[in-house]
Amino acid sequence: MAITEFLPKEYGYLVLVLVFYCFINFWMGFQVGKARKRYNVQFPTLYAIESENKDAKLFNCVQRGHQNALEMMPMYFILMILGGMKHPCICTGLGLVYNISRFFYFKGYSTGDPTKRLTIGKYSFMGLFGLMICTISFGVTLIRG
Repeated sequence: MAITEFLPKEYGYLVLVLVFYCFINFWMGFQVGKARKRYNVQFPTLYAIESENKDAKLFNCVQRGHQNALEMMPMYFILMILGGMKHPCICTGLGLVYNISRFFYFKGYSTGDPTKRLTIGKYSFMGLFGLMICTISFGVTLIRG
């Protein structure tokens, strides 16, 4: 059986949204690299220490914005992949909400004021919650057979 027989054709949109998030994640990583140079934080230091670097908070906010995105990525991907098997269009829309709000989460965090991460970034949680509901729906469908 070919994969195209198993998955709805709209699942392709979901796949593209996941790849879009990969580009956003690469971009965030590049921003951390630029912040390392700007604030003089050498590898392998993960977080700058304020007593050793006057710009530690600024660097740490950039680093933390990316780190948080990495921490959430496995959950986001699995919810998209599984929930999208039953609800590909809804999950595609929720994935776009997540991606866009994650971009703004990072931008807000990178200002050095962590509270700014939630201005638009808070909507990423709405996206994840919706994806959880879609994935639960898929699980229930499998159980009911």
